[in-house]
Amino acid sequence: MTSFTLRVPTDEDAYAWHELFDDPEVMEFHGGAPLELSVYEEFTARQRSHDATRGFCLWTVLDKKGVPVGFTGAQPWPHAWGPAGEIEIGWRLGRAHWGLGYATLAAEETLRRLRAADVPEVVAMIAAANSRSVAVAERLGMRRAEAFRTPESRTDGVCYRLALR
Repeated sequence: MTSFTLRVPTDEDAYAWHELFDDPEVMEFHGGAPLELSVYEEFTARQRSHDATRGFCLWTVLDKKGVPVGFTGAQPWPHAWGPAGEIEIGWRLGRAHWGLGYATLAAEETLRRLRAADVPEVVAMIAAANSRSVAVAERLGMRRAEAFRTPESRTDGVCYRLALR
């Protein structure tokens, strides 16, 4: 069984995420190109704020040795389009950590924490072609709710939903 820990992202995690996600395969369904370090610095800072105000965020996933392998968790949907105001569950791992069970197990822990925080429902906005993430959502018991097309990239996607109460 895959062993992991979740923690609120640190300043250092911005560097780890930048390195882990500096891979076109990892970023295929997230705009395609690796992002600048400054994006992850702002992103990890925003997650710390979410944790402080909401009690949840996109946590850093650490392997059994305490090394970051990616993130999972939840945050308010950050775009004006789509499920505005709803809580989105998500996950992203470095390529070397795919297929080891981290995404599903860490997302299950996220659901446990969200239920404890009394979040009523979560969504997962997934690119339709992202079969790995679709499989994770389905293993979590999420149901396919509606199709969408992203305004920026015009990519087809699917919104999955799960009631937590």
